[in-house]
Amino acid sequence: MSYYFHKTIPGDFAAVVQKLKKELEKEGFGVLTEINIDETFKKKLDIDFRRYQILGACNPPFAYKALSAEDKIGTMLPCNVIVQETREGEVEVAAVNPVASMQAVENEKLNDIAMEVSKRLLRVVEKV
Repeated sequence: MSYYFHKTIPGDFAAVVQKLKKELEKEGFGVLTEINIDETFKKKLDIDFRRYQILGACNPPFAYKALSAEDKIGTMLPCNVIVQETREGEVEVAAVNPVASMQAVENEKLNDIAMEVSKRLLRVVEKV
């Protein structure tokens, strides 16, 4: 089982980020954080890096259920979704597979939650 879902598509980086946010919203996710890795590397390390953005996505009802079942699960929240320019005009979108990451946690109550969040994130990636 892979720890992520991904898809590579032709397109403009900024347009893909916007479409991704819309698809996340359709599945009940909000974007809590946005980290521009390329900008951070340039500012902190003076290194040029490909366009790479991490979106911290959260679905509040599922986050509530997960935190109610396992109080330390917050160490794995929010769900990260990345967008990276693999070459000019080609963009990859990838999202964490919660089922894979939850295998490290021994709490059966999380299984159904992880499965549902996983299905939703997979649909997001497929629809971008």
